[in-house]
Amino acid sequence: MMLQISNNITIVDSEIEISAIRAQGAGGQNVNKVSSAIHLRFNIGASSLPDIYKERLLKLSDQRITTEGVIVIKAQQYRSQAKNREKALGRLREIINSVAQLPKKRKPTKPTRSSQQKRLDSKTRLGQIKVMRGKIAD
Repeated sequence: MMLQISNNITIVDSEIEISAIRAQGAGGQNVNKVSSAIHLRFNIGASSLPDIYKERLLKLSDQRITTEGVIVIKAQQYRSQAKNREKALGRLREIINSVAQLPKKRKPTKPTRSSQQKRLDSKTRLGQIKVMRGKIAD
């Protein structure tokens, strides 16, 4: 089975390390017995992703990406292991898709002359109000 990222990019299951762990928090007896939480690890450098994707992923400032270049995702929202597995794989897909599109180039713009004038007028007005707050000299 493979994880489909886009039309032309897929990740083989052998590249994704999934382990079941016990979930944290409240949940009664079930949480103590069942390993329903999923711990997913994906090594960016050793993956079959295109180099441009790897580059962008490693540049991301995401707390789920370690300094060694491993994406670590923990899913424990659901009581069933299968649902948590799907959730973790979905999050991995989201992270990879987030670097798929290039961010739009910013077009530098200048403020209009009237907006510059309004700004200066309001600064002058506020300055005069502050001067009026001063002590009155005899």
